[in-house]
Amino acid sequence: MRTSNPMLARLSDAARATSAASRSETMTLAGTATRSLILLAVVLFSASVIWSQVSAGRTDLIMPAVLIGGIGGFIVAMITVFKPQFAQYTAPIYASLQGAFLGAISAMYNLQYAGLPQQAVALTFAVALSVFVLYRMGVLRATQGFKRMIISATVGIGLFYIASMLMSMFGMSIGYFASSGPLAIGINLVIAGVAALNLVLDFDRIEEGIRSGAPKQMEWFAAFGLMITLIWLYLELLRLLSRLQGRRD
Repeated sequence: MRTSNPMLARLSDAARATSAASRSETMTLAGTATRSLILLAVVLFSASVIWSQVSAGRTDLIMPAVLIGGIGGFIVAMITVFKPQFAQYTAPIYASLQGAFLGAISAMYNLQYAGLPQQAVALTFAVALSVFVLYRMGVLRATQGFKRMIISATVGIGLFYIASMLMSMFGMSIGYFASSGPLAIGINLVIAGVAALNLVLDFDRIEEGIRSGAPKQMEWFAAFGLMITLIWLYLELLRLLSRLQGRRD
């Protein structure tokens, strides 16, 4: 059973394709953690640049950053998925583009609810750390049943987002994205939970890659996959907090 994150699903494939003679340098947990921190630093730096510019009054940068960061990040992500051996080059580019996208989105939310993005960042790290601790303690385990459940839920969420975008193109809306009602909050909470639980599959796939002797360069690929999940989790928590704040106002 493959993880719902297609990037990390290629780790075992890379390990099987690597000859015994070329395995003097294999993937390690420490190496993957280091690469993940590097990508996280790139995301935060890129986001802070856009954030500071918007805070200084350059609101005209929001839309270009959203478009370039969002579309550019998607293109680079697709390249990385199909060419994982290039991840050491494409992953930092992806992190930079997504950082610009997140900086712009966060600045938009901050203009409406001051301090909300900082709360979302703190909550994202808290949730990710909690999931990691529970995974290491064996409370959360990537069993076959768990994988099937999370993969099915993730695919369903993806189809839900695609359907919503297609409907919006034809002037129709299901009201989810603009709503702060109890149903929207409940759906948002479920989606955020699924995003968080995807981390369990990511951690499991990384350990599998290490056990199977994936090549050293796949550390960048694994870190890239983790960034995708963390960015998704942050965006869902940001949306959830904004809905809760909107109901209080």
